[in-house]
Amino acid sequence: QLQLVESGGGLVQPGGSLRLSCAASGFRLRDYSINWFRQAPGKGREGVSCIGESDDNTQYADSVKGRFTISRDNAKNTVYLQMNSLKPEDTAVYYCAADRAFGTRVPAYWGQGTQVTVSS
Repeated sequence: QLQLVESGGGLVQPGGSLRLSCAASGFRLRDYSINWFRQAPGKGREGVSCIGESDDNTQYADSVKGRFTISRDNAKNTVYLQMNSLKPEDTAVYYCAADRAFGTRVPAYWGQGTQVTVSS
């Protein structure tokens, strides 16, 4: 069974850092494009970043460019989202999602999400 599990969320002060992980089971992440989305309370879902099958094929939302970095470790079947210089507006539930297509807004497979709260 194909499964994605996010981890690494938590409470952090503004300006701090977190690294989210998205671990896959039942399939090889390297065969898929992996997306990170987020959804804040009362807001719609926002695409944050995407990495293609090629590690140099990445995209970022304007709101996180220069602060977030997406990467993959194929040996661990895991994708990461390194988040630096966090702001209160980054507070949201973060989801990873997998699809054969790069950059799709409706990936086929989703994790359950991990909460990120940026607050002093």
